[in-house]
Amino acid sequence: MRKVVGIDGTFLKGQYRGVLLVATAQDGNGQCYPLAWGIIDSENEDAWTWFLTQLKEVIGDTDELALISDRAPSIKKAISTVFEKAHHGACAWHVAQNIKNKFKCADIMGSYWSAVNAYRCEDFAGYMTEISHRYPRVAEYLENEVGFEKWSRCHYPGLRYNITTTNMVESLNSMLVNVRDFPYVALLDVIQEKMSKWWNDRRIVAMAITAPLTPSRESEFRPRFAQSNGRHTLQLNPVTYHVKGGELEGVVDIFNKTCTCKEFDIDKLPCVHAIAAAHHAQVSVYSLVSPYYTKEYYVLAYGETIYPVGSQSQWDVPNEVATRVVLPREVKERKRGRPKTSRFPSVGEFRKRKNRCGKCGAYGHYKKKCNSQTGSTEENQPTDVPV
Repeated sequence: MRKVVGIDGTFLKGQYRGVLLVATAQDGNGQCYPLAWGIIDSENEDAWTWFLTQLKEVIGDTDELALISDRAPSIKKAISTVFEKAHHGACAWHVAQNIKNKFKCADIMGSYWSAVNAYRCEDFAGYMTEISHRYPRVAEYLENEVGFEKWSRCHYPGLRYNITTTNMVESLNSMLVNVRDFPYVALLDVIQEKMSKWWNDRRIVAMAITAPLTPSRESEFRPRFAQSNGRHTLQLNPVTYHVKGGELEGVVDIFNKTCTCKEFDIDKLPCVHAIAAAHHAQVSVYSLVSPYYTKEYYVLAYGETIYPVGSQSQWDVPNEVATRVVLPREVKERKRGRPKTSRFPSVGEFRKRKNRCGKCGAYGHYKKKCNSQTGSTEENQPTDVPV
């Protein structure tokens, strides 16, 4: 498993409210691989410190570990307290939303995402120059307030591979959108059942793979073979090759698994230059691929079975836990009226509303373009207002 972990929380809507925290990685096939779940009263530094301390017991702390989250102060402080060696990165999507909300410049997003995904610092500098010429305050914000090393792939001090956002966490949150009002135990039972199914289904898929790599990596890797054809390769020393042809040249070190295009270095999947060099050196291209993308690691990831907890009568509860007094959370009185079921939009996220006609009352057009021959009536009034 690549050592990149996304962390985030989602609000619960049951009687006792609270926040569900989750930490997840990605397997070699690019799928969510949940590592830990936790329920807290609210998102604050103490709660995040508790959760991350439990997570650290499972995954350890190393300078090869990358933790990706939004830029909430409580998360940043907790990570710096618990993980002294790991690198903390910001979710590039959340940074983009903050830019659009703070500076009202959605038209710069193309250059921003190009800068996020740039492999080489030279390319990154070019995109940042475009941003600074058009929106100097945005460039200053990205460099000084956020920091290039937090959101940029080429400046990140550790290894985050091709993972630039916390989309893998958001996918888990969206999976639970219809059960967030469940009681805690029932919610955890749903999560356990879902994880058990995922592990079994993915184990079956992994065992049936005949290719050396996982399906998603194989489909990404195969087209590069054709792109590497016709490249002129010059051997510089026993392990270094100069590959010409195409838009960009590359100097490949097949021993250290690096290339000057930086794709090989960051993604740990051979670029077109590395493939051409491997063919010239008569070395298996698959020997240059990170083991995290192989079938063997994919099978190992789902080798264990997730069993149900069982009925409470079957629980083997340690005495120190059984004798602990746990008080329920203080429940605040709900506001009058029907509670909201849709989530609040994130910063910079906007929901589109349909236009309402002033003549007929219907949605989807203006009064000037209304084809109705009559005015507003009870029959054509909508029963629900879309959001």
